[in-house]
Amino acid sequence: MDRVLIIGAGAAGSVVAQKCAMDRDTFKHITLASRRLISCEKVAALCETPIEIAQVDADNVEETVALIEKVKPDLVINMALPYQDLPIMDACLATKTHYMDTANYEPRDVAKFEYHWQWAYQERFKQAGLTAILGCGFDPGCTNIYCAYAQQEGLLDEIEYIDIVDCNAGDHGKTFATNFNPEINLREVTQDGRYWKDGEWIEIPALSIRTMIDYPEVGPKMSYLIYHEEEESLVKHIKGLKQIRFWMTFGDEYIKHLDVFKSIGLIGLEPIKHKGMDIIPMEFLKDLLPVPSTLAEGYTGKTSIGVILRGTKDGQPATKMIYNVSDHAATNEEVSAQAVSYTTGVPPVSGAAMFFKGEWSGAGVFNVEQFPAKPFLEDVAKRGLPWHVIDVPTGKQDDLFAVET
Repeated sequence: MDRVLIIGAGAAGSVVAQKCAMDRDTFKHITLASRRLISCEKVAALCETPIEIAQVDADNVEETVALIEKVKPDLVINMALPYQDLPIMDACLATKTHYMDTANYEPRDVAKFEYHWQWAYQERFKQAGLTAILGCGFDPGCTNIYCAYAQQEGLLDEIEYIDIVDCNAGDHGKTFATNFNPEINLREVTQDGRYWKDGEWIEIPALSIRTMIDYPEVGPKMSYLIYHEEEESLVKHIKGLKQIRFWMTFGDEYIKHLDVFKSIGLIGLEPIKHKGMDIIPMEFLKDLLPVPSTLAEGYTGKTSIGVILRGTKDGQPATKMIYNVSDHAATNEEVSAQAVSYTTGVPPVSGAAMFFKGEWSGAGVFNVEQFPAKPFLEDVAKRGLPWHVIDVPTGKQDDLFAVET
């Protein structure tokens, strides 16, 4: 296996294509496809070895099937929008092609992030003898695998509490911008928060719980409890878990703009009339905001993302943290991308390598934490995302652990 089709030529898709093009021993044939061929042309010009490009409307199953039949990839890496997950999975089933993505499916008309739509494909992929790998980005993706590594390698004998912590301490110099697709970002942030505790899901109003978290190489930052999809799969696969939460940093200016957008209806998903035409406010707002792929130049600062795991080791309480720190300027220098795109785009390259080498295998639909963690983490470190394991001493994260949820 050595042929890959990447669908989606946005900021993260560009990183995937460039990173694959750096490893022609593993990826001997690379095709990048997108709705806009010019986007593929721009990415191809950045690649250090030649890649093929193609045009495709990923919403159109027949069109995607035709492209897959032409390219004959061993694996489709879906870097398109989450709305397009199911059509691309349908095309993979129709052509008997293996599948991978970085974000779970969501319907266009509801801000709802759940895996059940994709998990429902389990029997069809299994009967077809195909592998579908879900959520192989950073979060979800590396964060899931950090948790799996802690469980598989015995960092803790029992993992009882998981806090996934995501900090972007960078500065892009814009009044307001999102680091990935604006529509997806704003839908994610404005839906009600949710976390899992003692066997049940608990919902909270959006951004209603916050605390200071001390991030490696960045320091203390205000962080907000939101819902994120990897929680849904980790509660199934981490044994003995009592609670899992997800935290993300947002600056005061971001929150201020978000409040204004919400108050005047710009986050809405229902069509409104404008000069006799139906427009969706969220899509209109997206078109007003900077394109994420344009943010890399001049972006300064770092991302610091990881998991804090509390439990027991040898009968005693223990707390570990596994994390990565990436620098916006360094990722821009390497692949002309800011660190949020970079941390999303590198893991699927490692995931594809794991699949091609047989480290990750099986028929059916899988979340990444179901596979061996160690070989993936060794590979992703070599490709640009080194990871670190540290002990969290008493008093280090007291604000976080004191939050009553």
